[in-house]
Amino acid sequence: MQNKTLRSVLIVFVAIVLVVCLFGSGFVLGNFVPALKPVFVPTLPATTSDTQGGTPADLQSQFAPFWQAWDLVHQNYVDQPVDETKLVQGAIRGMMGALGDPHTGYWTPQETTDAAMFMQGEYDGIGAFVDTRGDYLTITKPIPGYPAEKAGLQMGDQIIAVDGTDVTGLDPDLVRMTKVMGPAGTDVHLKIHREGVDQPLEFTITRAHIVIPSVTSKMLDNNIAYIQITVFGDTTASDFHNQLSQLMAQNPSGIILDLRDNGGGYLAAGIAVASEFIDHGVIVTEQSGDGTKTPHDATPGGLATTIPLVVLVNGNTASASEIVSGAIKDDGRGKLVGELTYGKGSVQNWLPLSDGGTARITISKWLTPNGGTIDKIGLTPDVVVTMTQADITAGRDPQLDAAVQLLLHPQP
Repeated sequence: MQNKTLRSVLIVFVAIVLVVCLFGSGFVLGNFVPALKPVFVPTLPATTSDTQGGTPADLQSQFAPFWQAWDLVHQNYVDQPVDETKLVQGAIRGMMGALGDPHTGYWTPQETTDAAMFMQGEYDGIGAFVDTRGDYLTITKPIPGYPAEKAGLQMGDQIIAVDGTDVTGLDPDLVRMTKVMGPAGTDVHLKIHREGVDQPLEFTITRAHIVIPSVTSKMLDNNIAYIQITVFGDTTASDFHNQLSQLMAQNPSGIILDLRDNGGGYLAAGIAVASEFIDHGVIVTEQSGDGTKTPHDATPGGLATTIPLVVLVNGNTASASEIVSGAIKDDGRGKLVGELTYGKGSVQNWLPLSDGGTARITISKWLTPNGGTIDKIGLTPDVVVTMTQADITAGRDPQLDAAVQLLLHPQP
């Protein structure tokens, strides 16, 4: 009876994902911690006796090997009883993974909660920006004042084992969500590969509650305004508008917008930020699988549409951050300074599942205002300036210095 019930639950999950794939519309963007606010909630198809008790009739032949494997596990696996919830979650994760798209996948209820907290500027973990593109989860920047920095983690450190478990071959994003993040006050033991060090380094780090404002700002020397966005979250658009208003009241000679290590977030927030600098034309165009293009225009009334502007970017500037950067670059509104951006030009729909988890589905691509694609390509800065670990250790910021010089001595 229990197996039959779990089978029914799994069928409902499959139905949900099929509905998402067929009818997902609208989108939210993200990368390291993608956005979770649903823009379309599917209505589940009415269940029948066929779907309640087993595989739908038109899918029986395709699913026969799956149910055979399900039954064989229950009959033969050495450690019984098996965790059927994990089997269901693994089946969904495997189905999503079979599409071969790193941005399409499944989050468990806890992973969904953790990501939602991050979009609000809070989460429990070690406190570091990370890169999930390579074979291992890689530290890109420990957040000042939090456990990762205090423990001595550095830019470029690769996490090769967590709590004694080798993570080779595991999805780095999954390692981040399910192994490195965790309740504040608990310990996590990390084995680190560091370039130039022969033997792996080991750290035991006590997780903390991390609070990161999505927008921070200040006035620099030479009457230059500086404003940084760490994530395009729930309050970013309003926070950015308020802080930009305060900066503009001081009559700055130029503005530096820092989007380094910003992995993205909500599309609407990205458009709102770009519209503070560009009050006309297209900010981004969505291109669906059938080739249909939907432009998203700037919102008139921006606060800083004529002041000299420089945008700081790096290899972890992604998704919504690239939308803002790409719009500014294509419009000629400002210059990009730093390093080649991440190159995430796909669009995801985030939809809730009945278990409290989330299905994320890539539904389209996005294009810059001039019609260019940056997916797996990235945006090349107008002025390329690298940042090294030696710079960080010494407290230097050559990218910021270059941005200041560009405002003081503009180039054609």
